[in-house]
Amino acid sequence: MANEIKIRAWMAEGDKATVKAIIFHPMETGLRKDKSTGQIIPAHYITEAKIEHNGKNIMTCLWGPGVSKNPFLSFSFKGAKSGDNLKISWVDNKGDHSSDEVKLA
Repeated sequence: MANEIKIRAWMAEGDKATVKAIIFHPMETGLRKDKSTGQIIPAHYITEAKIEHNGKNIMTCLWGPGVSKNPFLSFSFKGAKSGDNLKISWVDNKGDHSSDEVKLA
């Protein structure tokens, strides 16, 4: 599965950083049926997303099947400076995982 995370992160004012990210993932609930076969589409969704700033965890999202396809994150945090590292990683209910990193601009 070719999953991707697209992250935009920049310094807003002072030591405040703004982050916008989209995680490309099907996020299937396990409740829908395939229209052509009538079979239930198996559940496949992100269970945990983590955000790290310079290696320190600043946010953990615990998700379930109710989160929409390709979830979008938007948040700000303090204590950042230009050039700092920001990492977003996730794991899903099937054990698939991915991560991506950017430098704050």
